[in-house]
Amino acid sequence: MISSLAGVGPVGAAQPAAKAGTTTAAAGADFSKVLADVATETVDALKAGEANAIAGINGERSVQQVVDAVLNAEQALQTAIALRDKLVGAYQEISRMAI
Repeated sequence: MISSLAGVGPVGAAQPAAKAGTTTAAAGADFSKVLADVATETVDALKAGEANAIAGINGERSVQQVVDAVLNAEQALQTAIALRDKLVGAYQEISRMAI
């Protein structure tokens, strides 16, 4: 599933050091790495949803498994679209700034 973006701060802001023994998706990662990970996880979720739907049609998966996989894929896609919309909006806002 898509990992949390809670640890991502403003661009250029100092990131707090990660505590020993803890792992977060954004600890020490740059913004482009986080975006790449989100995109990869979204594609994986969509592929899994499609594979489970095909397996359900062939009778290899239960209806519940198919619905769970499709709902996970839908949630991942909606998250990716919302993130894309925020990035495009931020880009447009920056492009309108007077220099």
